Amino acid sequence: MELPPPHAAVRSRYRKVRDRASYAFALVSVAAALEVTDGAVRDVAIALGGVAHKPWRATTAEAVLRGAPATRESFVDAAAAELAGARPLAGNAFKVPLARNTMVATLLELLEEAR
Repeated sequence: MELPPPHAAVRSRYRKVRDRASYAFALVSVAAALEVTDGAVRDVAIALGGVAHKPWRATTAEAVLRGAPATRESFVDAAAAELAGARPLAGNAFKVPLARNTMVATLLELLEEAR
């Protein structure tokens, strides 16, 4: 997956969640870039890892967030919208809430940096 390079006002972050005893693959990872102007999301890019057979661009969440208030509630709504159609395999249903919470936490960190 290739994301276009951000411009100077954009903050970005990568977060990897893994088993405590493991140094291997991520259970879930989130790469996100966020640009906030006047309290609203001007632009956003989000990709998820560990939730599909390849990296997953979170286009539904991005669409929900563009123009929305840069708030925890907006981030929660966007993550829920992105994962609403998730169909986990047996034994990995825990990844859905893990991905949702990791996405929200990553976006909140970026919002805090932007302030």
